[in-house]
Amino acid sequence: MPKNIFTRGRSRPLNRTHKLAIAGVGTLGAAAVALTAVPASGQTTTSEAAPTAKVAYSTQQIQDVHAGITGQLAGAGQKVASIEAKKEASAQAAAKKKAAAEKAAKTRAAEEAASRSAERAEVKQVAKKSYANNLDGWIREARDILAKHDIPGSYEGIHRNIIRESSGNPRAINDWDINAINGIPSKGLLQVIPPTFKAYHVPGTSWDIYDPVANIAAACNYAADKYGTMDNVDSAY
Repeated sequence: MPKNIFTRGRSRPLNRTHKLAIAGVGTLGAAAVALTAVPASGQTTTSEAAPTAKVAYSTQQIQDVHAGITGQLAGAGQKVASIEAKKEASAQAAAKKKAAAEKAAKTRAAEEAASRSAERAEVKQVAKKSYANNLDGWIREARDILAKHDIPGSYEGIHRNIIRESSGNPRAINDWDINAINGIPSKGLLQVIPPTFKAYHVPGTSWDIYDPVANIAAACNYAADKYGTMDNVDSAY
């Protein structure tokens, strides 16, 4: 087998001369590349700055934008005004409703008060004061009626004269005095003659001369007219 002609020997380091030669070759290569980039005319060209493009501004566009914003503001203002108007209308409606409710409440209160008053009056009328069916009860009932007509007469003055005139007998009749002789005898608790009873009858009492309350009331009315009060009567009158 033949031996290799080329044998690998030990590499020698580059000296200064070798390094300069390699640098020169690199420089020549760069120059060649630069020459090939030059135009055929052999002239180099310099780049000029591109002219600045002019920006066109349109006043119509600004007006349109302004009009749009104005329209939006106007629309918003109308919405706010509409909302405020609705609030105001709602407040007025609420105020009217409240006033109507208060008026209705006052009307109901007045009606209820009137109804209660009528009920009380009715109850008062139904529940009349009761009196005993005896001399004490007759005098008390007669005095309550006399008070309504401002006719004077104390309990003691009435009682004293009844005992003297009839001893408390509502059916007593005097059949011996001048009145009896004249055909108009005195009758009842306080011995009242029929003409006097009729003339001095007190409203609200019976027209029966023997009714004890009516008899007392008529006699007291007569005594008040002639003597000032039954209290001033101490004998036949």
